Amino acid sequence: MTNIDSLLQLFLTTRKQTEDICTPLEVEDYVVQPIADVSPPKWHLGHTSWFFEEFILKKYDNRYKLFDDNFSFVFNSYYETVGKRVIRANRGNLSRPSVQKVYDYRNYVTKSISELIKNTNISEIADLLEIGIHHEKQHQELLLTDIKFILGNNPLLPSYSSKINEHTTQDFSQKWISIEEGIYDIGHNDNSFCYDNELGRHKIYQPKYKISSKLVTNREFIEFIDDEGYKSHNFWHAEGWDWINSNNITSPLYWHNIDRKWHNYTLNGLQEVHLDSPVTHLSYFEAFAYAQYKSLRLPTEFEWEIAQDKFSWGDRWEWTESAYAPYPGYSKADGALGEYNGKFMVNQKVLRGGSIATPEQHTRPTYRNFFQTNMRWQYTGLRLAK
Repeated sequence: MTNIDSLLQLFLTTRKQTEDICTPLEVEDYVVQPIADVSPPKWHLGHTSWFFEEFILKKYDNRYKLFDDNFSFVFNSYYETVGKRVIRANRGNLSRPSVQKVYDYRNYVTKSISELIKNTNISEIADLLEIGIHHEKQHQELLLTDIKFILGNNPLLPSYSSKINEHTTQDFSQKWISIEEGIYDIGHNDNSFCYDNELGRHKIYQPKYKISSKLVTNREFIEFIDDEGYKSHNFWHAEGWDWINSNNITSPLYWHNIDRKWHNYTLNGLQEVHLDSPVTHLSYFEAFAYAQYKSLRLPTEFEWEIAQDKFSWGDRWEWTESAYAPYPGYSKADGALGEYNGKFMVNQKVLRGGSIATPEQHTRPTYRNFFQTNMRWQYTGLRLAK
């Protein structure tokens, strides 16, 4: 398969996968935005199309005509270089354009990109096209978790789909994996795709440590709840303690105590909590507090990367103790794409691994996800270290 054929196939497959995620939705679901951090499904569909239009079609296709002059304003996310945009919290107010028009836009952009791939020098657009494809894969993960938040805040707690099983049971006992002190290489180091925040491969000195072979389970986290972990200030950062008290946080997101039994909302609807599944939908604050409760700690992102080939990962995004910061020698790309990662390297914690919502071909040992410490609508869990 030629490079052109490979990229075209990956592009078309990715575009279809995004739309497949939306197949179970009712048309009314496409516009709902319960909180500012959650975008409506319709916006994701439009934004991932705008990305290809803005960064590839407008620059490399002289014949291309904009589908709609207003769509850059509607579907730009945070790119100051590109121009004005709808405020993030107002995306749910976009009853227009219609869902059908957004799908027409997607088809228009998909067809235009496909024709450009076939009729241009692929080397000119290959890197941008690959970024656009993986950008859409990022939004597939966000789209699915946003859909869960939308339906999980519907008073009826409706099921999204019976085809996705959130409960991945770990069928092995916990072991402590010992890592010796030494000099280790960190960061991406081959020709496969990665984001710029993974680059700047460098050496670190790492003291010896131990890391758990498995993620913390629901059963274990319930012990923390039952032992009044959410009521003991000793386990919490001051900011975390303020956060749980200001927001009345007493359990992970989507948990409901019904007749003295813990239930949680899943994409299959409301179910009893599966005790041996990895706990999920935790903030960094909660992950840190649990580690303190166990007289242990979270691993740093470097400790996680060094040891990742010695344990199973990918069921839950894993909070680390590392602040999201640039690697040595990091530099932002020129133009709007320079806003992709670098502008967010402050007040965030790194997550490593992946989750059941992460698309295929979109995670690797060096992938650095990142969120603010109170965020928990992603499939976020924890692994302990000491």
